[in-house]
Amino acid sequence: MLWTDFKLNKQLFQAIDEAGFASPTDVQQKCIPLILGGQHVIGIAQTGTGKTAAYMLPVLMKVHYAQGSDPRALILVPTKELAVQVMAQAQQLSKFTDLRMAALYGGVGPKTQLEEIKKGVDILISTPGRFMELYLRNEIVTKHIKTLVIDEADRMMDMGFMPQLRKIFEVIPSKKQNLLFSATFSERIEKLSQEFLEFPVRVEITPQATAAKQVNQELYYIPNLRTKINFLESLLADRETFNRVIIFARTKENANNVFRFLERKNLGPLRVIHSNKGQNTRINAMNEFKQGDLRILVATDVAARGIDVEKVSHVINFDVPSLYEDYVHRIGRTGRAFQDGKAITFATKAELYHIQRIEKLIRTKIPVKQLPAEIKIEETSPEEALEIAREIDRQKKREDPEYGGAFHERKGSR
Repeated sequence: MLWTDFKLNKQLFQAIDEAGFASPTDVQQKCIPLILGGQHVIGIAQTGTGKTAAYMLPVLMKVHYAQGSDPRALILVPTKELAVQVMAQAQQLSKFTDLRMAALYGGVGPKTQLEEIKKGVDILISTPGRFMELYLRNEIVTKHIKTLVIDEADRMMDMGFMPQLRKIFEVIPSKKQNLLFSATFSERIEKLSQEFLEFPVRVEITPQATAAKQVNQELYYIPNLRTKINFLESLLADRETFNRVIIFARTKENANNVFRFLERKNLGPLRVIHSNKGQNTRINAMNEFKQGDLRILVATDVAARGIDVEKVSHVINFDVPSLYEDYVHRIGRTGRAFQDGKAITFATKAELYHIQRIEKLIRTKIPVKQLPAEIKIEETSPEEALEIAREIDRQKKREDPEYGGAFHERKGSR
């Protein structure tokens, strides 16, 4: 299929050509005609498949040209990073039109965002919280909204946005075209779709929670935190192979510790992003990484879906995520735009429980590799050994509520 097979206008074709989009991806081929035809659509597609353009092009076509002062399309996204990313693509694709758009998100004062709204907007891209905040201040007129897109719906559910989404559904017109996009189709997404979509067409590009085919996955069993650090240092010593790397940590504390260690070892240039970092800091770090000014980005899962960078050579899961769908999103940061990539995961004994469930979700075994002989295996500190034992206990109790626990048994045997 060619781009010219779609019923788009010459301004959009010109923008597509300038953006260098060679041919439509699967999700674009299937969704664009449906959305242009007025259908309600559920799009299940992994990150990196071109889903933003799959809804953005028909939305731009429907809104068509600048008109009035109030928004006619609303795109809801879960995070500030994604709002910035979607806004950038919207601006790229609408370059040769007169359409006006604004991105609304928290973490910064609303003054600049309000100025954009007051100038007149055709399309709003917003996080749920900032949208409701400005609506309740009577800054947003919703009566002309004819298209609603919920992007990264699974992330919305993970972040507890359902109550805010329900409030938004109440204040925007019921007669509109609704579009929902998600990387996975869990029970919560099904419930959300039942609440706000009438007779939708479901488009599933890959089976839900399938890891991207271009990503070569590797798993290493590692006894403790200090050995993880040793192995990380060894990998990153190869600057030529590991040239653009994202390292994911489960907590802000671990992310900061990894960042400080790598900085001391002069393995950068690198930056760290997590929820304690200011909005501008996070955006600047991602822009530097995208432009190639950084070699390494250390991040928590708050940033897992806000990074759209081609040619990321490696994703390293320093910690295994406890939200299993985050594994798919993390490794989806590499192998984008049909490039090959590699995802390397470090797992302690306590994290193997999560690995088994991730493998069940992605319906494949992650190949296990042997730790290279030159990596120094450190002694596990008493504190970490105790925490690993406690975590394994918690996991066993989760599986079997009758399980008393190793600590409980020891008490009873005294």
